[in-house]
Amino acid sequence: MADAEYTPPKVWTWDKESGGRFAKINRPISGATHDKELPVGEHPFQLYSLGTPNGQKVTILFEELLEAGHSGAEYDAWLINIGEGDQFGSGFVAINPNSKIPALVDRSGPEPIRLFESGAMMLHLAEKFGAFIPTDAKGRAECLSWLMWQMGSAPFIGGGFGHFYAYAPFKIEYAIDRYAMETKRLFDVADKRLGEARFLAGDDYSIADMATYAWFGLLYRGFAYNDAATFLSLDEYTNVGRWVEEILARPAVKRGQKVNVATGLIERHSAADFDKLTEAQ
Repeated sequence: MADAEYTPPKVWTWDKESGGRFAKINRPISGATHDKELPVGEHPFQLYSLGTPNGQKVTILFEELLEAGHSGAEYDAWLINIGEGDQFGSGFVAINPNSKIPALVDRSGPEPIRLFESGAMMLHLAEKFGAFIPTDAKGRAECLSWLMWQMGSAPFIGGGFGHFYAYAPFKIEYAIDRYAMETKRLFDVADKRLGEARFLAGDDYSIADMATYAWFGLLYRGFAYNDAATFLSLDEYTNVGRWVEEILARPAVKRGQKVNVATGLIERHSAADFDKLTEAQ
């Protein structure tokens, strides 16, 4: 059926599966579908996630904190298999009512603190350890602006371009063109910024770079959406390329990208195990 022939009804109803590859886990309601408690390890932070770009943001930050000597940032990483619906278990929903990875519990204080949304976790950790966020008002504002820019941009890249280009059950030219255009525009925003500054927030590497790299680095290097880098001609963005290579060279980034990998081969490990996972990507 041609997409142009579809006429929306006056009132939409959920009467069939939709969502292509993720149809079995997509639904228009929230909340738990089954009872399942989450495991708790021995470290101050308990992370429940998967090694997608959104999941990698937080594990990269944890690894950077540990690399910088913040021993209090030790964490346990537990695999949440979103393809199997683990995010709808009662324990996970209690931490994140939006049922999206990552979810985090900070158990370093007298009472556990739940955190959901990757940007909120990164800001919490950066402020808690006084690292990877500028302390002056102007620098902090620049860092937070780029962090929030990334948070707002991700749905256009993943749920927009990635979904229609790689996962939708059939190809829709209008949808692919719409989100390819937006993804390239976002890369152009970053490329122009990185042509005037070493990092997004200025001279210093920050949580804004970690968050953005998790998405942009994967795409730029051709590891996302059936080598979408070629389709989008991402090699045009040379300043992004320089920035990607500089960040990829950081040992903590290499480790952070290996945590709870999407293949499911690594189901659980703590920071003490990461030395085994530092082979070149």
